[in-house]
Amino acid sequence: MVVPELRPWQAARAHAARLADTVRPRLARAAAVAKPRVARFAGAGKPQVARVTRPKTWQFAAGAATAGLALAAGVVTAAGPWDSSGQRTAESDRAAALGRAGGADHGGAPGTPARPRPAPSAGPVLTGLGGVSTVKSAPDGKVLAKVLAPLLKDPSLGPRPAASVVDVTTGRRLYGAHQDAPFTPASTTKIATAVAALSAMGADHRLTTRAALEPDTKEVVLVGGGDPTLTARKKAGGAASLRTLAAETAAALAERGVREVTLSYDTTRYAGSPRHPIGDNPNLALVSPLMADEGRTDDSTSGPVTRVTDPAEDAARQFRDLLTSHGIKTTAPGPSKATTRAETLAAVSSPPLSALVERMLTNSDNDIAEALARQTALATGERPDFAGAGRAIGAQLRALGLPLKGAAFKDGSGLDRADRLTPGLLTALLAKAADPSRPELRPALTGLPVAGFTGTLSSRYTDGASGVVRAKTGTLTGVHTLAGTLVDHDGRLLAFAFMATDTDRIAPAATQKALDKVTTTLAACGCR
Repeated sequence: MVVPELRPWQAARAHAARLADTVRPRLARAAAVAKPRVARFAGAGKPQVARVTRPKTWQFAAGAATAGLALAAGVVTAAGPWDSSGQRTAESDRAAALGRAGGADHGGAPGTPARPRPAPSAGPVLTGLGGVSTVKSAPDGKVLAKVLAPLLKDPSLGPRPAASVVDVTTGRRLYGAHQDAPFTPASTTKIATAVAALSAMGADHRLTTRAALEPDTKEVVLVGGGDPTLTARKKAGGAASLRTLAAETAAALAERGVREVTLSYDTTRYAGSPRHPIGDNPNLALVSPLMADEGRTDDSTSGPVTRVTDPAEDAARQFRDLLTSHGIKTTAPGPSKATTRAETLAAVSSPPLSALVERMLTNSDNDIAEALARQTALATGERPDFAGAGRAIGAQLRALGLPLKGAAFKDGSGLDRADRLTPGLLTALLAKAADPSRPELRPALTGLPVAGFTGTLSSRYTDGASGVVRAKTGTLTGVHTLAGTLVDHDGRLLAFAFMATDTDRIAPAATQKALDKVTTTLAACGCR
């Protein structure tokens, strides 16, 4: 039996809106500088249109490299954070991001509640691995232990809470409690998936869906390329559009004098069972290389909802209807495989991988996570099924020199309770994503929800560390994890991971509050 969510969502939305209104004038100048990155967040939480001819995506990501130091402000539409399995769901439908040099002083208006205390602007900490930082030295480990250890003894964190804190500038571990022990990570698994996918494919990689014509049989095959953000809606919001694909396919057929075709669809890009080990679940569709709008049965863009029974067939059926509207008569679609002789009639591509990773992390999107795990397998020569994806993620992280002892990757989303990560691995992943020599990994930081503003942290830390903490939450029944970055009192960028398990008999709100207290204390502590 899952404990229902206790968070007051309506109040959270009002709070987010108020904060957005108060910061907007003070951030307008910074917003103009950050315009390329801001555009990526607009459009109902969907990725933006991006053309191949524009500057490389990693350049934009590198420009916003100091994740945790740039604040994001926006109005967040919450879908509700719990479902029948205990998995925390996607929260953010709409978020507008504004850049800023640092600090958490969001301004105020007459009659509004007291604003969060200003946090210090951080120096160029991301250059610290290869340069000189102008901020003060890192916290003292012994002092930090005296501050954090008592907080981790809170009964709300279960019998064996674990923690890891790392100085991002130097990569040095400042504090650890069971930091090398493997625990169920829940959705913080997505951080590992993000880093593995970005390292395997690069931040500019795109996923393409195409329509191909078999020359002998006049069969049109809709070939799934694994794009989990493909949409059939009228307003694509920057995603690859099935409507565009149909219009261009119909035009290409008309040029050839073809008005009637046999329609098929190809899902052979993936292998193995499409069903997640947890079974049917409203948190994700069957894992298919061909789907439209994540197989959702309503107009939602995030959160749990009933999914269609066959995402590929559903996408092909919608494609058929769209072709019909353009004067192309087709048969009912059926499964097939495009041959090497098939001629591509039209194709649409996803936004760059950097945008998909950011959407995955901010919204805790399980469909994107499983797709990126499969794509990582394909990019590295592994079989594109659950097992192969797990091997591929592990291999990519091993190649990056990350500590994998005890780690196990059974899926890309963290829905599988058999997943295992250590606090030390989580902080190592975050530090690696901040490495100036690996700019392609930066979206694993820039996509993290911002405390008090976006995603799963939109209504948390409102009176303590708003805008200072950026972190991925992970919640299953009895499991609470939090991993991300923050700026401490002295302007030092720290990576942290806190993991609580066996909390089944503890109210989720109590465990969440205890984790937030630990993180807020860390942010407020110079600890020198």
